[in-house]
Amino acid sequence: MRTIGLMSGTSLDGVDAAWVETDGEAIGRLGPTLTLPYEPALRRDLRALLDLASHAASQDAPGIGADDPFLADCVARLTARHVEAVRAIGWPADLIGFHGQTILHRPRRPGWDGTPFTWQVGDAALLARETGMPVAHDFRSADVAAGGQGAPLVPVFHAAMARPLPKPLAVLNLGGVGNVTWIGADGALLAFDTGPANGPLDDWARRATGEPYDRDGKLALAGQVDGGVLASLIGHPYLAAPPPKSLDRLDFDRALREAGAAALSPADGAATLVAFCAVCVATASRHFPEPPLQWLVCGGGRRNPAVMRALASALAEPVRPVEVAGWNGDALEAQAFGLLAARVWNGLPLTFPGTTGAPAPLRGGRITGPLP
Repeated sequence: MRTIGLMSGTSLDGVDAAWVETDGEAIGRLGPTLTLPYEPALRRDLRALLDLASHAASQDAPGIGADDPFLADCVARLTARHVEAVRAIGWPADLIGFHGQTILHRPRRPGWDGTPFTWQVGDAALLARETGMPVAHDFRSADVAAGGQGAPLVPVFHAAMARPLPKPLAVLNLGGVGNVTWIGADGALLAFDTGPANGPLDDWARRATGEPYDRDGKLALAGQVDGGVLASLIGHPYLAAPPPKSLDRLDFDRALREAGAAALSPADGAATLVAFCAVCVATASRHFPEPPLQWLVCGGGRRNPAVMRALASALAEPVRPVEVAGWNGDALEAQAFGLLAARVWNGLPLTFPGTTGAPAPLRGGRITGPLP
């Protein structure tokens, strides 16, 4: 099938789109890719939705209603940007893979007895009508309902891309939250969220400098790591917990407040958050069945020299951007949802015991819109 995968990640920076030819298992061709940034007002409003939903969940209060006009306006604008991305790709396709924007993620967790759920917003029916193509969407709900974490979803794509590469191999994605896929020599998969990545650093840079992120790592490289704050963060129980496990973008906000991060200077705070990201990844590696031969890094974090330097110092194995393998590190997640859309269409499983803790390989997702 010819698919267009769409991804709007936890960094809230915009829509990534990618054209993929795939049967859901192997990748035939990779076509054009692009990123359409969100306008500042939409990014601000999406962040407000995250904050509202997270606050309601923490207070065990009613969430945002489906008929809330602010929510409806955000969804309409978000979907319109995705329509623009599909049209901008410009290549004919049979199917769209539409992840939507995660607003809140609450899978099952130790010590929490609430009802597991995951919430991604976006109007699949509107996207289908505007593009004239069927849309695969709602990729996570079935896994969460079955007791899985609902994340990460990209390991099956990483495995398809990594077929010719030496293994074991670790593929590390650094978006708002970090996640890693460990691929064994026999094709075995282990995947989970490592911890906070760009999300807290982006928020810190925005508050401290007005910039949307720490461009070129300049802020972090000018600072010193605060040992006390870092030690407090390292003690968070998430890091020691075995996989399967996954995070919401704002899960560590309380820990950052209690660690006293707000008292740090702009540069020292950025340096400390970078160091914490690297510690999270190094701690995650202790859960691997055996060490990887190398780490391939994708996502926005690989463009931050401070982050890459911290990873190289924290990990024993070589750390390289995925471009050394010929991959497009800015497009991988969008390409993954192109492949996952084909898997939904063909009735193939999306999640596995080693990737989300699903009880068995599970199908998921729904198709909305006209048949191709």
